[in-house]
Amino acid sequence: MDDDADDDNDLFAQAMSDVERIEKGRVQTLKPDPQVTPAQLQRREAALGLNSDLADPNFLTLADVEPVDPQAVLQWKQVGVQNAVFDRLKRGGYEHQGQLDLHRKTVKEARTLVFNFLRLAQAKDWRNLLISPGKGELSKTPGRLKSYVNHWLQHHPEVIAFSSATRRHGGVGAVYVMVRKSPASREMTREQHGFKSDEGP
Repeated sequence: MDDDADDDNDLFAQAMSDVERIEKGRVQTLKPDPQVTPAQLQRREAALGLNSDLADPNFLTLADVEPVDPQAVLQWKQVGVQNAVFDRLKRGGYEHQGQLDLHRKTVKEARTLVFNFLRLAQAKDWRNLLISPGKGELSKTPGRLKSYVNHWLQHHPEVIAFSSATRRHGGVGAVYVMVRKSPASREMTREQHGFKSDEGP
């Protein structure tokens, strides 16, 4: 009986010979987890729908929009924009403080470029811009990018008017865009005109 117990003890000792003692208060893992970059984490969360509540600051749509003909003349203004101001815009009578060329850009790329361009215009207090999406006559969906630019500009809160450009600035493949005055500029205008508000440059 004692010999059997000794044999069992020897077998147990052999089986436990390569086992290391874990110090009290320490946790050991067999394999460390690989480092995950923030970009990888964001992609994982997006795939799992964990960050679906994070708002995209770019509110310009990628959903289907009303198509416009490649040769269509675009004209739009908010209520309150003076007719004389709009007529001058349509004639190309204002100097362009910023220009954006969207030729050969995808709708997704253009969405980001237009959004950032208008943010830059706000930051720099640019009032008059030129955006050139092209006519898109040769694309698989004629006028597609032009249609999106037409929709985006009508739904951007800082855009107060736009019109297809004259031939010297790109014709119907480009648009003159008028941006709302910054609060500081509006205050200066009110002071200069005795608190009379207008939407002119």
